[in-house]
Amino acid sequence: MVSNVTSKSKSTNLTNRARMLVSCPDRPGIVAAVSRFLYEHGANIVQSDQYTMDPEGGLFFIRIEFDLDNLDARREQLKADFAVVAAEFNMKWSITRASRKKRLAIFVSKEDHCLLELLWHWQSGDLDADIAMVISNHDDMRGLVEPLGIPYHHIPVTPDTKAEAEKRQLELVSGQVDVVILARYMQIISPKFIEHFPNKIINIHHSFLPAFVGGKPYAQAYNRGVKIIGATAHYVTEELDGGPIIEQDVQRVSHRDNVDDLKRIGRHIERTVLARAVNWHVEDRVIVHQNKTVVFS
Repeated sequence: MVSNVTSKSKSTNLTNRARMLVSCPDRPGIVAAVSRFLYEHGANIVQSDQYTMDPEGGLFFIRIEFDLDNLDARREQLKADFAVVAAEFNMKWSITRASRKKRLAIFVSKEDHCLLELLWHWQSGDLDADIAMVISNHDDMRGLVEPLGIPYHHIPVTPDTKAEAEKRQLELVSGQVDVVILARYMQIISPKFIEHFPNKIINIHHSFLPAFVGGKPYAQAYNRGVKIIGATAHYVTEELDGGPIIEQDVQRVSHRDNVDDLKRIGRHIERTVLARAVNWHVEDRVIVHQNKTVVFS
């Protein structure tokens, strides 16, 4: 089931806009070849960002936004033609339509702050995506979600029912969403589920990873006596809290702050960090390389 409610559209007309992401071994002529290709196909580059890990034998990354008249009709041929250029430079690449909003499924448990932040960004038009559904192992958030026209699915999870619950979740999201957002969803996702969404499950972890992985990180931080706490948005992999990091932020704390204080301060960091990461992902600003990311923010 997909909601028919969509966010407010941004002011820019994205009908004929496409985004190209490229990573490849660095060598002279990459930018020239891509630019020439787009020029010869009548495209107009409106934004270009690039990064090289090492000009001598490293990897090169580039993100380009371009406008092309009659994009929908020409996109498949454009991709077929670009495959020739890509093969010459051994590129990993994608071309996506900017007007095609990514469909999100938001998973949440009992804490609402990250969900509320995403809903607010979506309602204001700052999150250029469609929220297809919210799935929760508790029924607490239904009253926040359903009045917005977004389907809400309550799927309880216990140790005995976890496999069946995840099967039901997969039935709901398969073919219906592009990205899964774990907005303080306090359950571990199985490898089988992750296989369906490689680098398309974004989690918010309430610590500055790699510090304090696992459960109760604020209690861990308090017991360690840290002076800075943070939050980390990352892609989910089989390694617990070990996937490629998209965004992080921190705030100073002191010996006067107890565990509840750290949680309160941390909630503000979590909601901001997750919103940034989700926004960058849906705007095709993230390239994953091994267990790292290049983010053209």
